[in-house]
Amino acid sequence: MNLKTAATVATGAVGAVVLAPVALGAVGFTSAGIAAGSIAAKMMSAAAVANGGGVAAGSVVAILQSAGAAGVSGAATAAVAGTGGALGWLTSLIFRKS
Repeated sequence: MNLKTAATVATGAVGAVVLAPVALGAVGFTSAGIAAGSIAAKMMSAAAVANGGGVAAGSVVAILQSAGAAGVSGAATAAVAGTGGALGWLTSLIFRKS
């Protein structure tokens, strides 16, 4: 792996970790709860309808709200960093070919 590719992978990993909480808040998963009228509210409504009126523990909506309220756990941070790094690597491949 050359230096440019390594830098792109690192940028993807760090960027994903930094932006994950920002993205959660932007779609409505906040520390105060799900923001009214947001994408998160629509997700919660759809999940509740599909589940007979409640949001199931362990569902995507529940996990995202937990992360929005309490922050991203160490394991989730590692997963986000890994995904960001992988996307950075793919980006370096795409731009190397062009």
